[in-house]
Amino acid sequence: MIDTARARWTALAGALLSTGLFVALAVLVDHHWSPLVDADRHLAKEPFRFASEHPWFADGAQGIAVATHPNYVVLAGLVAAIALVVKGYRRAAIWAAIVLVTARVAYYAVKHLVERPRPHWADPIDRAPGWSFPSGHATTIAAAAGVAVVLVAMLIRRRGLRRLLIAASVLLALVVGADRVFVGVHFVSDVLGGFLLGIAITLFALAAYDPAPRSLAQVLEPLPQAIPSTQRRVAAILNPIKVDDPAGFRVMVERMALDSGWEQVSWWETTVEDTGYRMAHEAAVSGADLVIAIGGDGTIRAVCEELAGTGIPVGIVPAGTGNLLARNLSIPLYLRAAVDVGLNGQDRAIDMVHVSGDDMEDATFLVMAGMGFDAAIMEGVNEDFKKRVGWLAYVWSALKALMFPVIRVEVSVDGAPFTKHRARTLVIGNVGSLQAGMPLIPEAAIDDGELDVVLLYPRRFLSWIPLAARVLTKDKRTDETITRMTGREVVVRTQAPAPRQLDGDLIAPGKELRAECVHGRLLVRVPR
Repeated sequence: MIDTARARWTALAGALLSTGLFVALAVLVDHHWSPLVDADRHLAKEPFRFASEHPWFADGAQGIAVATHPNYVVLAGLVAAIALVVKGYRRAAIWAAIVLVTARVAYYAVKHLVERPRPHWADPIDRAPGWSFPSGHATTIAAAAGVAVVLVAMLIRRRGLRRLLIAASVLLALVVGADRVFVGVHFVSDVLGGFLLGIAITLFALAAYDPAPRSLAQVLEPLPQAIPSTQRRVAAILNPIKVDDPAGFRVMVERMALDSGWEQVSWWETTVEDTGYRMAHEAAVSGADLVIAIGGDGTIRAVCEELAGTGIPVGIVPAGTGNLLARNLSIPLYLRAAVDVGLNGQDRAIDMVHVSGDDMEDATFLVMAGMGFDAAIMEGVNEDFKKRVGWLAYVWSALKALMFPVIRVEVSVDGAPFTKHRARTLVIGNVGSLQAGMPLIPEAAIDDGELDVVLLYPRRFLSWIPLAARVLTKDKRTDETITRMTGREVVVRTQAPAPRQLDGDLIAPGKELRAECVHGRLLVRVPR
């Protein structure tokens, strides 16, 4: 999260300012400064009266108080920290846990130091034990909102979604703070003090401990080089529309490359007309020792296709929506961590698939090719909708296309006689998992020299439910509903033109696909 000393000092300055304001407020509260006491009484009177006169509002406010109890907020935060550890973000998990636990302990200690009585009302809505300053609810929810803001800014790439989540976090904190005044258990200065304390703790932790993953260059020994080079040159091919701040992203990559021992970074940008082929060719002939491709599946596929067989490793930075190749190679989706893997990971030889057919130019794919329902999903995705909601656009398109018409298919594997099938979709896979880790082809491996073919034939709409259960449980049974085949060469024929896709990119509908696995054709950087 914090890449420079300037950013670290900014966090520290914000922490000191918040702490100073909190201490000043605590002193005024402790000395019963009359202007503050009068203001608190005046500001608390009307909200409490409104809640008292509207039982439905009071019940809702009490429900919010119960749901956002400090212990529950801390527990939810610790559960989220465990999830972060599972996802590989150990430092972020440690940082989040430190912030929330510290907030819980700090407000309890300050309450017993100041010992301010709670507001007294003739007919109270709620009775809360303990002292009043600072509000425990406000402290923990402010800390939780701070944690959410930092993690969202660090991990969420889509600007619209990032802004929405940050606004929701801040709004929730404000609602919880106001709720404490409406139910009459805190003064406004108690809530303000809790907010300041929670913010101060968050910023102090951010200044002291960077939640972003540490670079592999800092924690692992450099890998030995078969041919040592005095000048290690990196070429970066960027799809500029896939990152929010291309200039800032370039600075980050160049700084990380320098810290990792690379001499220089040369940049190319893709265009609408060329998704990366020319750029990858120029990078190769310029003498690059490593090419980093930053973009969606289309950019990644173009760069990999051009560099296949050259021996130049490709670092994959998944900045698109599907990112299936990166997911199947365990490359992190957090851009900075993916750049780190590209710069400092280890090389792995993976298979590519050469594909041809009617009404199409010869091409390659790395992940999957599909005919039928699988391609209809890609065809039905609205690009504007995808920009707003990301991979959920594929879910919506899939729901609309569930009853794609049955296609009659003939399949030949490794030159064997054609077999006839009925299917709603056919997938030729070089990898095993779809979005969200769904194991469509659990036995598939990207470096085994073989292709895996799956045909799905749910007869009715509700037949998708048991079919999905079989896929998720990795059931290996084959029958009319799920048919699986394996081989190095696959030929698929249909009676009528069907939608087709390669790695999520639509190609012209057709009656035939011929796929051949080319074993170990491409070097990619993967985590160590």
